Amino acid sequence: MAHAPERDEPVDPDVGLPAPAERPGLWQGQGPVFAVVAVGGAVGASARYGASLLWPTATGAFPWTTLLVNAVGCAVIGVFMVVISDVWTAPRLVRPFFGTGVLGGFTTFSTYAVDIRLLTDLGEARTALGYLALTVCVALAAVWAGAHLTRRVVVRRPA
Repeated sequence: MAHAPERDEPVDPDVGLPAPAERPGLWQGQGPVFAVVAVGGAVGASARYGASLLWPTATGAFPWTTLLVNAVGCAVIGVFMVVISDVWTAPRLVRPFFGTGVLGGFTTFSTYAVDIRLLTDLGEARTALGYLALTVCVALAAVWAGAHLTRRVVVRRPA
């Protein structure tokens, strides 16, 4: 059985019941996060594009630039996560701007996938397979090394 609306309570005219509560819009809650991720992503992707212009990879050659960009980006992710988790209480928008936006735009696993496909299409299956495995190993090692070395340097443990 429906309850009768209070005198000051808004009523939905179609059903004669209290109107559903207003939900906050996207821009009231997650809008700033979305905006800083987009801006950070543009910065990171621009830096990655700059690296590809400085050190282009010939068609069919091993994509060293993409591997290096991913390794550097993953190492920085390891450093960043330790710093904002163990050392510094970052403001709310720092992690989405730098971690998700800048570093997410800079590291390029989509280009990694395209590189593998291109190498395979060019008949360079062994190179593609080596690149496939090496990138995953290098990326994981870079995150671990960045985090491990940062903890050793910045996190002081009591004696």
